[in-house]
Amino acid sequence: MTLRVGLLGTGPWAWKAHAPALAAHPGAEFAGVWGRRPEAATAIAEQFGARAYGDQDALIADVDAIAIALPPHLQAQAAVAAARAGRHLLLDKPLAATVDDARAVVEAVDAAGVRSVVFFTLRFDEGASGWIDTQAAAGGWFTGRADWYGAVFSGDASPYADSPWRREKGGLWDVGPHALSVLLPVLGDVTEVHAARGRGDTVHLVLRHEGGASSTAVLTLTAPPAGAGVAVEFRGEHGVATYPEGINGPAVDAMARAIDALAGPEPHPCDVHFGLRVTEILAAAEELLG
Repeated sequence: MTLRVGLLGTGPWAWKAHAPALAAHPGAEFAGVWGRRPEAATAIAEQFGARAYGDQDALIADVDAIAIALPPHLQAQAAVAAARAGRHLLLDKPLAATVDDARAVVEAVDAAGVRSVVFFTLRFDEGASGWIDTQAAAGGWFTGRADWYGAVFSGDASPYADSPWRREKGGLWDVGPHALSVLLPVLGDVTEVHAARGRGDTVHLVLRHEGGASSTAVLTLTAPPAGAGVAVEFRGEHGVATYPEGINGPAVDAMARAIDALAGPEPHPCDVHFGLRVTEILAAAEELLG
């Protein structure tokens, strides 16, 4: 059965990941796209063989599932509306900008009985997800770290630098979900959060996990370009496991795997419930930062 999918959003991530993955996926029909900029919706529709919609509700009514590439506060509103209409949801991280909004999405999904996937990129990348699963299965970890040094606002022109929500929320909310999507499946849920500010938008997290392990994370979008990058490491009974360089594939391939998960018969671990938990941790850190 082909899954008819509509896309809400026309920003850089919609162009880079959502639209090409939907257009190429053998089990999906890219049925339509809506955006706050009608001209951008028309451009995506023309390039990827979809229909441009001028009304968000009309697109929701015409499809089986909705993919959302909107800022977190708008994503939550649209996700609630789509779930209440009985549509399956392919969402982005973070799930919402507040815990209340994230809970509203979860409640709407649970009440409607629809499927949901939140696109934490590494959890759908074939190489990255395999490495994470291996560490989770190994167990016996004493501590871990997951550092994301982005240069969105400090390097050359980035297509994501014009995002108002990224400027407001910074690295904690933009790359923080990536770090948590690696730490939680390996070390367990978070039971204690500590946070401190660094230069620019930099946030340092210290976390305690339910099994007794601890972890740290450095999160920023304003790192010096020469110092940008990702570093993930676990230490424990088996020694040291370091995230390998060069195992990540193209984002569009990871998005295709997310579409597979949405269409599959079994719930994926990265559903709206996991998205809510990540939002709760981020909100707790934000509150500590004042």
